Amino acid sequence: MKITVDGVAYEVAEGRTILQALDDLGLLMNGVDVPHYCWHPKLSIDGSCRLCQVEIEGVPKLQIACNTVVAEGMAIHTRNERVRKAREGVMELLLVNHPLDCPICDKAGECKLQDYAFDYGVPHARTREPRRAAKKRVDLGPTIVFDQERCIFCRRCVRFCREVPGTGELGIFVRGDRSVLETFPGTPLDNDYSMNVADICPVGALTTKDFRFKIRVWFLEDVPGVCTGCANGCNVHLGVANNRVYRYLPRRNDAVNGTWICDEGRLSYHRIGAADRIDGHALHGADGRREQASLDAAVAAAAAALRAVIERQGPGAIGALASPHATNEDLFVLRRFLEALGSTQAGFAVPTWRADALLRKPEAAANAAGCRALGFGDAAPLLERVRGGAVAGLLVLGHDVLATAGTAALDALRGLDALVLADSHRSALEGLAQVVFATRVPAEKLGTITNHAGRVQRVVPAVEPPFEAHAEGEIVWRIAQALDLPGFAGAYDVRAISKELAQAEDAFAGRDLDALPPEGAPLHGAGVG
Repeated sequence: MKITVDGVAYEVAEGRTILQALDDLGLLMNGVDVPHYCWHPKLSIDGSCRLCQVEIEGVPKLQIACNTVVAEGMAIHTRNERVRKAREGVMELLLVNHPLDCPICDKAGECKLQDYAFDYGVPHARTREPRRAAKKRVDLGPTIVFDQERCIFCRRCVRFCREVPGTGELGIFVRGDRSVLETFPGTPLDNDYSMNVADICPVGALTTKDFRFKIRVWFLEDVPGVCTGCANGCNVHLGVANNRVYRYLPRRNDAVNGTWICDEGRLSYHRIGAADRIDGHALHGADGRREQASLDAAVAAAAAALRAVIERQGPGAIGALASPHATNEDLFVLRRFLEALGSTQAGFAVPTWRADALLRKPEAAANAAGCRALGFGDAAPLLERVRGGAVAGLLVLGHDVLATAGTAALDALRGLDALVLADSHRSALEGLAQVVFATRVPAEKLGTITNHAGRVQRVVPAVEPPFEAHAEGEIVWRIAQALDLPGFAGAYDVRAISKELAQAEDAFAGRDLDALPPEGAPLHGAGVG
């Protein structure tokens, strides 16, 4: 059906409200400004804040855009004098009790009350009565702190807990000017998605304990990325300053995560700068001593160890364990490495965690689907061949095999003649490997990953590691060059590798780094995602 907004005609879907229709068109607060607090695109309609009032021709009273369904020929006005005065009245009411504590409020810089007070409010307050007393720094649960005096009762958080995780810990108690947001007695705010309430709180009443007072938000650069905590691949903004990631915020992608992210995935950014990162390449001598090494020295040592196995038992005795944390490009280079050798000894292992019906998927790694799409199978048969002596040299990406096979994997790998490890975090595998390469995590490199549903998404470097580290693909590329394997001439170029992958694999056609849209695209034949 057709409607007009401020004199401009638009075609919208039947049954949508005015705000929904504008959101569908990508115009809401992006060309057509209808300020709102209580409305959220992924929650039920509340209609409590009254800020989204608009004028509709033929209707005597102003209407709230969040709960008014569009009709054929509807003529809507969002910026005339009548609407402007209504917004001023709502803003004046909301600011009766809300403190103007922007200099100390952690939401300052991304607070809708601050923004809307500037854009739509009045410059002077008329109230003379003291502001009502309210509680400060209320501990609502393990993740969230509540500053009660800032709450404007939009009830987004209440609806979120009822409608998304279904836990319903929060409610509005008492009525009128004594209304207060609280948890139900004996029920702390404690669910797997609790920190989303801080994202959707428009005024800084709810803040996360993890980010509270770490840094002012205007110092942060939001870099688009993907959470790698599990196979869902939720879209996030990485908040970056001083070459450090301070937080993950969910980035809207209706094909992947809507506007949410689980708490555990949100906090997984701590792994980027964790104390147990492998902070340099190293060689493990026969005397048991470990020494730091340059990349060239580590590559030469890895090639020498693998070459010795090849000369003794042939290239078929070389195998590889892929990583579901590596990018598609890293995995494609690893596969080419094996193909150039003439070896079919490969596999990968995937750690698992507690899944749910919302976003959390069983596999606790971002790119297990990419491993499968590129032909890597389960690691168990490879480990059996290692135990049987058919594989004597192994190139291992990551240490995920320890999460699935544990000490049995260590026992199997202990008997190898050559073990080369490329990993980002420390593990028991380090003690077995003759050569250890420090690798980058997805937040530090360029590439693509494939989520559980087959959606290929791009990751870009948000920070630089404070030590020498490289993508797994580049490490494998350099080892292949040292072994004089065909097909590895020139410098490693991830964009060229991505294009070669898209040309070599029909499922990845058009899914290279430069062709992917911001929301990603499904593998051909994936069917969903």
